Parts: sequence; structure tokens; C-alpha cells
Amino acid sequence: MVDLQRTIIDWYAGAQRDLPWRRADCSPWGIFVSEVMLQQTPVVRVEPVWHEWMSRWPTPTALAASPSGEAVRAWGRLGYPRRALRLHGAATAMVDRHDGEVPSNLEELQALPGVGTYTAAAVAAFAFGARVPVVDTNVRRVHARAVTGVEHAAPSLSRAESDLAAELLPTDPDAARVWNVAVMELGALICTARGPRCDECPVRETCAWVRAGRPAYDGPPRRGQAWAGTDRQVRGRLLQLLRDSADPVPREQLEQVWDDELQRERCLDGLVSDGLVEPLQDNRFRLPG
Repeated sequence: MVDLQRTIIDWYAGAQRDLPWRRADCSPWGIFVSEVMLQQTPVVRVEPVWHEWMSRWPTPTALAASPSGEAVRAWGRLGYPRRALRLHGAATAMVDRHDGEVPSNLEELQALPGVGTYTAAAVAAFAFGARVPVVDTNVRRVHARAVTGVEHAAPSLSRAESDLAAELLPTDPDAARVWNVAVMELGALICTARGPRCDECPVRETCAWVRAGRPAYDGPPRRGQAWAGTDRQVRGRLLQLLRDSADPVPREQLEQVWDDELQRERCLDGLVSDGLVEPLQDNRFRLPG
């Protein structure tokens, strides 16, 4: 286990990407914003938006002082725009409960609006050096292949996976922080879901999956995420029209976004219910004020 830790940490020292939220001068707030943005979204799409957000809202106090609709507008095309509302809600809670600072312990982080187990652990580890396992999709895949010997992890995080992550975590807090991000980086760059680059992997000689002959995954079906024609696409188009307009948008203009009336109205109702769109009395709509 120690050899595995050392090998991956040494590999990371030379292979890591220079990302702004990993730099020593990045604030806990910058790390918090990055972790929310990076959920189910590639780094290449997140980085320019992260820079824009940090320039406009460098602190939780700055974001909380702006209307939540501005957060939705600035979210752009990152997808899953409810994350923008959650970030705004978290910033407001930081102002109300923590003097405008990102809390440093897991319990207080998890009490913030929209913050789950993963985000709380990642912020505690990367912003404050807490010795806690950080387990995302990339980490689960590396653990599954290198230690367990299967191609893919199960669809949902299991207790066995959580126990394994805790067991693999180095005892030294500094080493644990680097280990967390190093395993993530290995999963993102080398041990990818499709087309893993095993010949370039630093642990290829000890990887349980490679040693077993790289057996094909035989677990529960892994479902891809469709886009074309889905409610997600319709919601995205409706939101984009509202983002692009400085003024409230009349319903007849929104009706031009999608021909299927039932689907369009269902999606618009859902956006209103989620707090992403605000209906006005004159049958116009806008981002939340």
C-alpha cells in the first residue's frame, strides 16, 4: 500500500496540470467554487468560467450581495445550472453564519445549502488540509482497477469503496492531501473510463485489473447521459434565451425555442419550480432577481 501511494504521488509531482485552484495562493473560496463547477463538467469548460467568477465575485460576500439570477446568468453553458443557485445559497449562508468565510470543518461545510459529502470532503482536504478521503468518479475508477481488479466501479458508491478509500489514505495529513488529488489526476489523464492508457500508467505492473488480463466489466449496466431531445436540452435553451436578455422575456418569445408545447411548458414549469426562472404578472419571465 505504501508503495502504491508513493508511486502515484511521485507520478503526480511531474504530471500534474497547472490549474488555478490548485495553486498555493488560491483562497478557500476559489477552491469551493471550483469543486462545485467541476461536478460532472470537464476542466476545459470550467477554467474560463471560474476565472470570470473569481474576478467578479472574489469572496462569498461579493457573490451573496448580487442577485441569484446574476449567478445563473454567469454560469453560462456549464450545465446543471442549479449549481449556480447552490453556490449563491452557500455564499449567503457563509455571510450569515461564518462572517463571510468558508468554514473549515466537515460538519459546517455539509450544513451549507447544496453541499454534499464529496464537496465538503474536497474543500476540507484541499483548502484546509484535513485528512479525509476525497472520492469522486476518477478516484473510484482508479481504486476499482488498481486495487479491486475490476474495470469500473459500481454505479453508486458502496460502503466497501468508502472503506477502501479510507484504508488507502496516507497517515500524514500533507501526504493525504496530495494523494487525494494525485489519484484524481491519474483517473482524469491516464486511467480514463474509455481507452485507459495503461502503457503510460505508473502502477501498471501492480494494477490488479491489468494483472488479471483487463477483464471486461460485468456489473450493473452503466448508462450514458443522452442530450438531444431531452428535457435537459429544452431547459438549457430556455435558460440561454433568458441569460442573453437584459429584460424580461415574453412567453411568445420563449415559445419559439422548442416546438413541442407539452415538453416546453413542462420544462419551463420545472425551471420556475427550481427557482431558476421567475414568472412575472404580465406573462413575461426573467432570471431570479
